[in-house]
Amino acid sequence: MHASRPSKNDFINLVQPAYTKHESTFDRSDSTTDTPYWRDPREWSVGRWIVIGLGVVICVLVAVLVPLLITRANKYPDYSQLTYSLAETFQGEDFFDSFNYFDDYDPAEGFVHYANSEEAESLNLTYASSSSAIIRVDNRDVDSSTGLLSARVTSKSTYASGLFIFDVKHAPFGCALWPALWLTDPDNWPTNGEIDVVEGMNAIAGNQVTLHTTGGCKMNVKRKETGTVKYTNCHNTSNSNAGCGVKGTDSTFGTDFNTAGGGIYAMELRDEGIRTWFFDRSSIPSDLSALNSSTTNSTTVPDPYTWSTPLADFPSTHCDISNHFRNQSIIANIDVCGQGAGSTSSYTTESQCSGTCTDYVTNAAGSTWDDAYWEFGGWWVFQAS
Repeated sequence: MHASRPSKNDFINLVQPAYTKHESTFDRSDSTTDTPYWRDPREWSVGRWIVIGLGVVICVLVAVLVPLLITRANKYPDYSQLTYSLAETFQGEDFFDSFNYFDDYDPAEGFVHYANSEEAESLNLTYASSSSAIIRVDNRDVDSSTGLLSARVTSKSTYASGLFIFDVKHAPFGCALWPALWLTDPDNWPTNGEIDVVEGMNAIAGNQVTLHTTGGCKMNVKRKETGTVKYTNCHNTSNSNAGCGVKGTDSTFGTDFNTAGGGIYAMELRDEGIRTWFFDRSSIPSDLSALNSSTTNSTTVPDPYTWSTPLADFPSTHCDISNHFRNQSIIANIDVCGQGAGSTSSYTTESQCSGTCTDYVTNAAGSTWDDAYWEFGGWWVFQAS
């Protein structure tokens, strides 16, 4: 007797229970634990999607902006090496022939009368020899109740850029005095800017290099300098026109400076920025010390690229130098009291001065001003090729 062949349905019935058992073992839908809604995006609300989207946007912004801000904070102009050539020399007995004398009312409200060229020459307020040029205040015993007689000279030449070398042998220093060696456009201040290369007030030691501008020139950026930053906003309306100053050590201006025989100041004005160096007599680079020995030798070319770190650095990072500094004249003067040295914040016992500035000047003997003079060994102006 032969067994009958199983039908197709019989085969399915035999396999189905095993398959069903296998499926039930691994089918997560049979589990008694429900899937949390936060693991199923299909269950998320619109608000949750918005929060996630904002989070993604914030992460992207952080990833993009942080490196950008770091890069911007470290941004610094390329002070590439320039080749300079001698353009002008101010030295010798004809030193003052290259200057105009300012004899008008002092715009800084100084307790001073600026002499014209004839008066300055007759009273020896300005004079020059083969080795020095002198600018001084009147040290005669005369009535000073309306102010001191002094001198202020302005170069006939003007500049938009250049490398300026100043051999300063002695600077005025003491109560009531406000001497400055600076550059500006006197007819367009502050539009065309001001660069104070050497400036001091009263008996406060240490030179302050300062810029004064219209709005849009700030120095809260990366800088390479040895001086101490005083302010970073150069705008003339900021901090009572204090400008953006950098203060040097006591050796850069004052008693120590004069005792050491002064030194060399160099200022570079270029599109990338403005830098000022000070070299005392023991540290003058060879390309600068050669100037006094060969003043007419056009092959004597200073190279700031090889010098040490400057005293003050004003990079163009947040200041359009070529737009803020134009038509600059070199000015040297000795102001008295005024908005600077005569202010209540400057003329103080801390600056070794007592009483009021004008009273001090009125009552001082002429000999008080014996050391109130500039002495320059020479000035040189170089232009880039």
